[in-house]
Amino acid sequence: MQESEIERGIEALLFVADGPASVEDLARALETEPEVVEGAIHRLECSLRSRGLRIVRMGRRVQMVTAPDMAPLIERFLGISSASKLSSAALETLAIIAYRQPVTRAQVEAIRGVNSDGVIRTLLARSLIQVVGHLEQAGRPELLGTTPEFLQYFGLCSLDELPPLPEPEETN
Repeated sequence: MQESEIERGIEALLFVADGPASVEDLARALETEPEVVEGAIHRLECSLRSRGLRIVRMGRRVQMVTAPDMAPLIERFLGISSASKLSSAALETLAIIAYRQPVTRAQVEAIRGVNSDGVIRTLLARSLIQVVGHLEQAGRPELLGTTPEFLQYFGLCSLDELPPLPEPEETN
C-alpha cells in the first residue's frame, strides 16, 4: 500500500471505530507494520489541523474526534445544553487525577481535604476517569486515571498538552 492509501485507510477505520483503536489493530487491518501506521497517523494529524476533526492519543491508542473549537456548533446542532458542564468540585478533582495519575481516591481526598466519593462517581459515570489498576497494599485501593473522553472534553490531543503546574512558592 502507498502512504496515501494507508492514511485514507486509517481515517476510514477511525471514523467507524466506536472508541480508541490501537496502533497494532490498525496495522493488522491495513496489513502493514505499526511503525508505518505511526507515520501515517502523524501525517493525518498534520492534515487535520485546519479542519473540523482531530486525532487524540492515549499511549498507543488513537481516536478521531471533533475539533475543540467546533464544540458550540456541535452542542447547538445536537441540542446539548450547558447543564452538562462540570462543577468546580468536579473540575478540581479531575485536575488532581489528570496531573497525579495514577492516583487513589484517598490521595485525591487528602489533597482536596474533603470526601470526594460523589464527585468521583460522577466523573466515572461521565467516562472522564477510569480505574487503571489497583495499589499493591492492604485493601488494594483503585488507581484512577483519565480517559480519551477526558482529552476530548478538554480539546486535548494528549496529556502532554496539559498546561504546566506553577512552581510552589518557597516559604521562609
